[in-house]
Amino acid sequence: MGHHGFNWEHLALNRRELLCRAGMGFGAMGLASLLAPTATAATNNPLAQRATHFRPRAKRVIHLFMNGGPSHVDTFDPKPALARYAGKVLPSGNLPTERKTGAALPSPYTFKQYGQSGLPVSEIFPHTARCMDDICVIRSMKADVPNHEPSLMLMNCGDARQVRPSFGSWMTYGLGTENQNLPGFVAMCPGYPIQESQNWQCGFLPGAYQGAYIDTRKQKLDELIEHIRNPEQLPEAQRRQLDLLRRINERHAQSRQNEGALEARIHSFELAYRMQIDAADAFDISREPAHIRQLYGNTTQARQILIARRLVERGVRFVQVWHGDGQPWDNHDDLAVNHRNLAKQCDQAIGALLTDLKQRGLLEDTLVIWGGEFGRTPSVELPTPGSNAGKINGRDHNHHGFTMWLAGGGVKGGTAYGATDEFGFRAEENPVHVHDLHATLLHLMGFDHERLTFRHAGRDFRLTDVHGRVIHDLIA
Repeated sequence: MGHHGFNWEHLALNRRELLCRAGMGFGAMGLASLLAPTATAATNNPLAQRATHFRPRAKRVIHLFMNGGPSHVDTFDPKPALARYAGKVLPSGNLPTERKTGAALPSPYTFKQYGQSGLPVSEIFPHTARCMDDICVIRSMKADVPNHEPSLMLMNCGDARQVRPSFGSWMTYGLGTENQNLPGFVAMCPGYPIQESQNWQCGFLPGAYQGAYIDTRKQKLDELIEHIRNPEQLPEAQRRQLDLLRRINERHAQSRQNEGALEARIHSFELAYRMQIDAADAFDISREPAHIRQLYGNTTQARQILIARRLVERGVRFVQVWHGDGQPWDNHDDLAVNHRNLAKQCDQAIGALLTDLKQRGLLEDTLVIWGGEFGRTPSVELPTPGSNAGKINGRDHNHHGFTMWLAGGGVKGGTAYGATDEFGFRAEENPVHVHDLHATLLHLMGFDHERLTFRHAGRDFRLTDVHGRVIHDLIA
């Protein structure tokens, strides 16, 4: 049950924990026969596979995060009216954003319709455009504020202010993982986005659900995943050492209830040992056929997106792929050049990912998400000291209305849902708040967002807090 009733499941979890820690855990053996197999598995292994509330449409997620905020009116939400008002004040007026904006700024790019669906796509995404019949474009997204930090936290963790578990952590908490020799949740970025590890934090969930960060600027395995190998010892010696360490840690834990950090440390030691073989395979894209590597391209984005496919193929539950260090899509000036260059870095690999997943039969139950923390204004940003070098050729942040798209995993491909106003400033038709998006994504993964909860500080918390509704029109 959720907020309005007593949660017997959490009571059972607390009893299991007590019995596991008392009398060397023998009490848990009696309790095991009274509980569902999935629940007892979760006690012994936090990443064991678990049942969902109902049949899931998607089993895994690849989240392509365009950090900084891509402009919807220059990518997947064309607004011809901006050309008619070029250099003029919008008749509807400008909504308040982070910085002052002026006249209408038409898109510097042309749009064409693609596929049987005829969905329009900007010229800067020609490879992604060929997959539009598999993509559901949400043109009516909205967030709360026009600032990066709170918007990143809202998009990733469901709360703009408080420390909360990330979406990937909720997924691995709810589902477990299909491969015990790899992390259930991996976050890849060439560098760090702003807010850094807060974006993939586990919050008050057990540490086993924290995202494993991979710096994809590095290519050698020992650099990608630091300290994964011990050059001083053979695996057999490491195993004996870990077994001794585990026995010592378990004895230490018996007198300390609810020591989440200790349990996470024990789990990380074991996972690191097991990863020595599987990680070498999963992260080594040289093992891919030449034609597949050529399909994705030979850029940092291509490498990390190809790794993402290899990870989900091997049972990793949630893979988040960040575009780059800081907020690369945050183009307050020189947008025409910068957005084109950024799209060129990732477009071929995104198109390749969707094509590759589909031909392997993985797209139907792999959910691919594309977008940033918000969009950008249809009006030009006016120069302010230290912000855009006096240039008047970029766009400010826009949380009032922006675009994200979904593919695979049970979504309705070849469709556009919702709409912004004539100029692209505000979500007007079928607005989708971030909480609604999260509720819908959880639904696709087989969860009722009001029932996937975790007891913390005397309250049942969930990803959507006390908000969110499932948008059934996005689901095939």
